[in-house]
Order: sequence, then C-alpha cells, then structure tokens
Amino acid sequence: MKKVLLFATMAVLAACNSNTPAATNDTAKPSADSAVAEIQSPYTIDYSSKFVMDHPKNAEAVLRLWKDWDAGTLMASKDLFADSISLNMGDGSSMHGKRDSLLAGMQEFRNTFASAVSTVNAVMAVKSTDKDENWALIWGKEIDTDKKGKVDSFYLQETWRFNKEGKINLVYQFRAPAAPPKK
Repeated sequence: MKKVLLFATMAVLAACNSNTPAATNDTAKPSADSAVAEIQSPYTIDYSSKFVMDHPKNAEAVLRLWKDWDAGTLMASKDLFADSISLNMGDGSSMHGKRDSLLAGMQEFRNTFASAVSTVNAVMAVKSTDKDENWALIWGKEIDTDKKGKVDSFYLQETWRFNKEGKINLVYQFRAPAAPPKK
C-alpha cells in the first residue's frame, strides 16, 4: 500500500510540474508570462499592484542583514546599503541620511542588547513591473534581551527596496508585540 501511495504521489507531482520549464541558471528574470491580472480595487492604490517574483539575491541580502543584527555585527553588511538611506521604523520613527552615520546609530542601538534572536516566517524577492523596482519582503519574530535581562519580543514585517546598483535605499518596518517566551 505504501508503494502505491508513493507512486501516486510522485505521479501527481510530476503531472503538476510537467508544463513548467526547468530553470537553466540562477539569474532568471521574471517574464511577461508570469504577470498576474491587475487587482480591481475600490481604492486608489498609491504604489502598485503589479509585482512578479524576482531573483532571490535581494531576499538573501536581507537574511544576511538579519543574521548580522542578531550577531551584533551590523557593519559587516555595510556594503549592502546605498550611500543614502531612508528607514521607516516600526515604532513610528524615521531616519534619512548617509549610510555610515545611520548604520553607526543602528549599531549603537543594537549594542544596548545582550542578545537578539530572530526567526523568519517568510521571505521573498519581488519586482514592481510598472515602476521597475526590486524589493525584498520578510516576516518574522525578534526576541531581544537587554543588558539587565529584560526580554522583549515582537513580530516584524519589513519591506526593503533595492536601487539599480543592487543596494538598499529604503526600508519600511511594521512591528507588533508578541508574548515573551515562557521560562
């Protein structure tokens, strides 16, 4: 019975993928065929609803940044940022300025924690087809412990924009409190 179930599962998976061409390299670009019908909205959509999946390198860059944040070594990812950055943080604050000064301030803030531990729920790279912009989206949870031992945890959703040189120049962060971990 197990062999029949295994064979049936493999046949269904093969059938689902039979019309999908195999990727020939890791730099595949979104095609016009991958576009989806436009969303019909009763609201004016300020930005766009025309996105397609993009190359994973931008999502991987954001994952590296999260890992460097957890390790307390944010400056290791300095070269991922553009010379000028706009950051819109989950607490309502925003920062706009030169990369080096903003990253130094972020590192100083990170240094107030004894530890930061992140978990990632989802991450993806997308491309706005009408604005020709590349973005990475990430959802996760962060648990911070300050140097006095106080624990704070929250859920994050972040949207990172990459310029034409592949550097991050805009970040939107949305944050919601989470229950602290049980002891």
